[in-house]
Amino acid sequence: MCGIVGYTGPQEATPILLSGLRRLEYRGYDSAGVATLDGPDLVVRKKAGRVRALEEWLDKQPAPGFCGISHTRWATHGPPTDVNAHPHVGGNGLVAVVHNGVIENHAHLRQELQTEGFPFHSQTDTEVIAHLIARELIDDGDDLLEAVMRVLPRLEGTYGLAVVSPRAPGQVVGARLGSPLVVGVGEGEHFLASDPLAIAPHTQHVAYLQDGEVVRLTADEFTIRHRERGPITPRIDRIDWHPDAAELRGFDHYMQKEIHEQAETVRNACRGRVNRSEASAHFGGLNLTARQLRRADRIVFAACGTSWHAALVGEYLIERLAHLPVEVEFASEFRYRNAPLDDQTLVFVLSQSGETADTLGALHEAKRRGFPTMAICNVVGSTIAREADGGIYLHAGPEVGVASTKAFTAQVMVLTLLALYLARLRHMPFADGLKVIEAIESVPDAVTKALAVEPIVADAATRLTRARSILYLGRDLHYPVALEGALKLKEITYLHAEGYPTAEMKHGPIALIDPETPSVFVAPRGPLHAKTLSNIEEVRARKGPIIAVGTEGDDELARLADVVLPVPDVPEVVQPLVAVVPLQLLAYHTARQLGRDIDKPRNLAKSVTVE
Repeated sequence: MCGIVGYTGPQEATPILLSGLRRLEYRGYDSAGVATLDGPDLVVRKKAGRVRALEEWLDKQPAPGFCGISHTRWATHGPPTDVNAHPHVGGNGLVAVVHNGVIENHAHLRQELQTEGFPFHSQTDTEVIAHLIARELIDDGDDLLEAVMRVLPRLEGTYGLAVVSPRAPGQVVGARLGSPLVVGVGEGEHFLASDPLAIAPHTQHVAYLQDGEVVRLTADEFTIRHRERGPITPRIDRIDWHPDAAELRGFDHYMQKEIHEQAETVRNACRGRVNRSEASAHFGGLNLTARQLRRADRIVFAACGTSWHAALVGEYLIERLAHLPVEVEFASEFRYRNAPLDDQTLVFVLSQSGETADTLGALHEAKRRGFPTMAICNVVGSTIAREADGGIYLHAGPEVGVASTKAFTAQVMVLTLLALYLARLRHMPFADGLKVIEAIESVPDAVTKALAVEPIVADAATRLTRARSILYLGRDLHYPVALEGALKLKEITYLHAEGYPTAEMKHGPIALIDPETPSVFVAPRGPLHAKTLSNIEEVRARKGPIIAVGTEGDDELARLADVVLPVPDVPEVVQPLVAVVPLQLLAYHTARQLGRDIDKPRNLAKSVTVE
């Protein structure tokens, strides 16, 4: 969840490191720090708070040198303080380490090192790594890579490491186990990062480290070794998006920008995947034949957070269109419980980053049990994308805002296409397949029109800022949309919100209804619309404020609701893709009116790479 950037080459390291940290601050923003090699000296500067606080400190206390590592932290062990900030130093300045992940046996290692006289200053698990590497250098020379290799077997848990030492001028050593690292390949310079976003302005060529691999970077070359299998021939990939894709481009926040990118996002998710001649969808990366897919009699989706909500939309769509049973599991639960699966079950995991620790654990559990595993993710070269048997990329481009928006709509679009594909394999007539395609092709324009609701959202947002709690309610396909709307509000406003199936309101939540508790209904026209209107009447009778997302021109809904956020009239199968847009805007503008830090909400980080 933290961010790592390393550099070695002919340029001053600190500006490059800081630039990378700013681009990775969405991964952690409790503290930040750098360590550079300045001749024989190791220079360390770190500060609690945002990267800006570190920059101000470096203006007063520079960190010169042409080689260095840096880190922006999301706190796990120890509170966010100057002392607990990374990098951590071992052996009285002999080595500096930055670390993503969790070392589970750190307490035992700390006790061992303290017995030997190594002083500890922080409460972090990372400091033990610095002292262990320093001890190896003290005992056995100047080969930093070999020292790191000897330490790694002693670490239990997960890590993405970057290490520098004055004993190894111009070198950065990185190691990976369960926490992502990528090498940036330049001309006469090399980079190391936990996310290619950090180094995209400097190079488009990258090599993704695999678990168990260790890399040594110098200005002129890099070499990769596996801890057990020896030297590795690296595969160089090209980043498939332009560096400018991660810039704000005139928007005030990344979340706002990414909400407004969704028309293009869903268009990209469809590109090359709609097959009108067969009234179906086409996927190049599933690596399963049509015969194998037809034999499947059950699908399990495993995901977390927003991806779990997208998977729930997929459940409704696949069961409706393909008549194929689907279960949606929290990845954090699936990996530890003995879920009964048979040999005709397909397991799909969903993750925007492709690095979510719990989702990766679910993937490993499914693979261990011999099930075909498919991934739906956004980041090419990510761990989940590499380790799954097949999968589908979202092609949504970089998503920087911690509260996911465009990845959700991209996932739902991919799942809609998947539902069509499975339905056409099984029983859906050609004409019905064409109707679904026509609905899918209407979505980009409908999303653009849905974004026009933004001026109306301000009034609704004002009502939510005064609330003590908010209920989000939706039926059928719109129940997952209600869950997602509530999650977006919680994430960036810190207001309490809960999503429920609309009819479940009578089974408990209605007790919460009063003039200070708004209800947000997801209520586009559809087969169950009359029942939803009846539920709205029940809230209205109890003087509960009502905000509704509804089909434009729905006069009956306008009569019942205090505020209507209108969306275009689209076929029911694609309504979730359109109805979610006003809920994203509602969360954004509520947070803005409350003065929240929208792109960096408290306690959250973009990619949850620790358990």
